[in-house]
Amino acid sequence: MALDPLATLEDLTRRKITDDEELLTALLRAASAEVRNAAGSPIKRATFTAKIPGVPRQWLTLPGQPVTDVSEVKLDGEPVTDYRLVGGRLFRRRFWQAHPGEPSEVTVTMTGGMAEVPDDIVDLVCAMVGHALSRINEGGYETRHDLIAVRVDDYSEQYSSTAEERLAGVMELPRRTRERLAARFGGGAVVLGADL
Repeated sequence: MALDPLATLEDLTRRKITDDEELLTALLRAASAEVRNAAGSPIKRATFTAKIPGVPRQWLTLPGQPVTDVSEVKLDGEPVTDYRLVGGRLFRRRFWQAHPGEPSEVTVTMTGGMAEVPDDIVDLVCAMVGHALSRINEGGYETRHDLIAVRVDDYSEQYSSTAEERLAGVMELPRRTRERLAARFGGGAVVLGADL
């Protein structure tokens, strides 16, 4: 089931971002998905399933903090019941690997996230929507969006030249923002789905 956007039409209106409601709703969903993908978390409280790399330790840090409940855990597809949820992490006397020295995958169904979306995340989503709307109003998605400098006298434009600097689309977050969101919300997991 799709999660609700991390910001609302009312949040956009308060920031003077207005347009067709259907378009704004689609942009809110796209921006929210990008932020959640970077965070590795639904951010707002939900029940979701995530895949996390297994580790050769007894503690496994979970995405979607704060985690309030874990209903199912599998290690390489096999159910695990000898765990405890302690402070948003899973503790197990044995390591979180099926076989020592080999990679494993832990699948966890949990309830986590914040009761309310933090103000800075609402603002980030609104800014992304505002930017996308600006691009649409300037000619749509087909225009270049890697412009980094304009000189007016003897007109010239300069575009970013490396793939690392260039964004694939208007809803893609820059690398540093993605890293900050992952660090804040426990990224590194792949959120598979959510139930509301």
